Amino acid sequence: MADLLINGKNAHTEWGVRMGDNFLDTINNYYPLKEYITNNDRLKDGVQYANVIPKVNERNLTLTFTMEGASASDFTAKNKAFVNEMRKGDVSIQVPDDSPDVYHLKYTGKSCTFAKNTERTFAKIGLAFIEPNPTNRT
Repeated sequence: MADLLINGKNAHTEWGVRMGDNFLDTINNYYPLKEYITNNDRLKDGVQYANVIPKVNERNLTLTFTMEGASASDFTAKNKAFVNEMRKGDVSIQVPDDSPDVYHLKYTGKSCTFAKNTERTFAKIGLAFIEPNPTNRT
């Protein structure tokens, strides 16, 4: 079984990609709530809060990956293929050993990091995503 599935593909065999530092901590982190519904009436003391269960808001997350190639040319080919997969925008991520959850993300391409070794065969990559609805994990 694959450690990491991206868009239903085994990330390691397809692109040489594995989970990086704090990957599981980040993807399993709590999600934010939307703002509470309030009424700040000037004729009453304090602020009134609506008695409703707050809804979940989208969340922004940066996931760290590592990528490895057998040679510089293999690494370059895998990197190009991985970039093309991310540029599709819709990215589903699953970590089967962690849970059956599927994380439905949007790749933003903003504030991404890329650090490659001098042999040009390994890199640490940080990619930014938005999870529009953190309660949808099927």
